[in-house]
Amino acid sequence: MPLVLGIGGNNTASVVEEIKATGLTDFTAILSISPYYNKPTQEGIYQHFAAISKASDTPIIVYNVPGRTASNIAPETVIRLAKDFKNIVAIKEAAGDIVQAMKLIDGCPKGFLVISGDDMITLPMVLAGGAGVISVIGEGFPKEFSEMVRLGLNKKLEEAYTLHYKVAPAIDYIFAEGNPAGIKAVFKKLDICGDSVRLPLVGISDELRSKIDSFVENF
Repeated sequence: MPLVLGIGGNNTASVVEEIKATGLTDFTAILSISPYYNKPTQEGIYQHFAAISKASDTPIIVYNVPGRTASNIAPETVIRLAKDFKNIVAIKEAAGDIVQAMKLIDGCPKGFLVISGDDMITLPMVLAGGAGVISVIGEGFPKEFSEMVRLGLNKKLEEAYTLHYKVAPAIDYIFAEGNPAGIKAVFKKLDICGDSVRLPLVGISDELRSKIDSFVENF
């Protein structure tokens, strides 16, 4: 089973140092987030990942999530990285923009994986040529969500969309008051683990918990 390790940050030198100091033999790839808070230019983002690429031969998955980093990795920058560095092999694309995802799918070299990082548009991305998903809702409903992706990859649209619309309300619920508080509430209802989170995160409201509990009970 593939095992991916997250190593990222907004200090390039520190990220490179951590990669070099970490034993990566047992890992399939590194998932590395685009620098957050300091909002680098596209050239700065390119140079950041170029330095990471040169620090290790381990395959790298670029993680683009503008909602958390405050900057977007433009498709042109991803395509440039994919062409220039053989060990930059994929992107977890979580901009929530299907048009941007399609530009990545169309423009990146053959074999480069465009992976959804946004549960709600995973199926459209897969149908457009995406490789799959690194999911949050899939942790709560792995059987149904993974089957939806498999059906999408096999272009079985009607069956895939049936599962999409079955799971979709839960996707809205788990992000309504922030991740991971929402998905941990699902876990608690499924009796997998507790739902405690650390400050500055707080648990979900009673109103949202009621919706999540009802959804799980009737799923």
